[in-house]
Amino acid sequence: MAEHRTTRHQARIAAIRQIKDEARRQLREDGVHNLSLRGVARSMGFVSSAIYRYFPSRDELLTALIIDAYDALGEAAEQADDPGAPRTQRWARVCRAVRAWALANPAEYMLIYGSPIPGYQAPRDTVGPATRVAKVLTTIAEDAPDSPLSPILAKQMTDTAAALDSPIAPGAMARVVRAWTQVSGMVSFELFGQFRGAIEPADEFFDAAVADLAERVGLDG
Repeated sequence: MAEHRTTRHQARIAAIRQIKDEARRQLREDGVHNLSLRGVARSMGFVSSAIYRYFPSRDELLTALIIDAYDALGEAAEQADDPGAPRTQRWARVCRAVRAWALANPAEYMLIYGSPIPGYQAPRDTVGPATRVAKVLTTIAEDAPDSPLSPILAKQMTDTAAALDSPIAPGAMARVVRAWTQVSGMVSFELFGQFRGAIEPADEFFDAAVADLAERVGLDG
């Protein structure tokens, strides 16, 4: 009986993996707005009712894809970091890893950092995976100097640091947030073709901008 349950569990895991793989293929080819459970089921040769045993709604499938994307990006950032290296090098390595992952997985990157999906509200389950890159960058910058902030911004940054379980000062946290939004903006510009015909390849531009951002954050060494 236990063997039967194990086999059934493994079959379920394999089916979920196949469904998500097909959904990611459709994301790459047709975009998130055209993703549907019926379309995924049809492509896989499933009857529509069968796929609902694994994902009761399109939103649950989207949530699974979003969590997978955040986790994959977070893992890339974590693996790129080298705590024994100078902080400016660590910062650059992590930012390059984010860009490399995004260029290799543009549909997944746009899923998590692109336009909001009409009618979809991300659940709390996505919050932890979504913070993985920010935690790496904040860890690198946790000894950066503080700077004055307005009372409202200081509270926001204190709350953000607490959510990341970081001892970073509020002023440094604000600089990390600004830098991270600029890094993600550069990556999005590149993915959406905004550099085409002007900044190609964008490697040197990206590296120079990342180095400048590290300095603004207050990293040294």
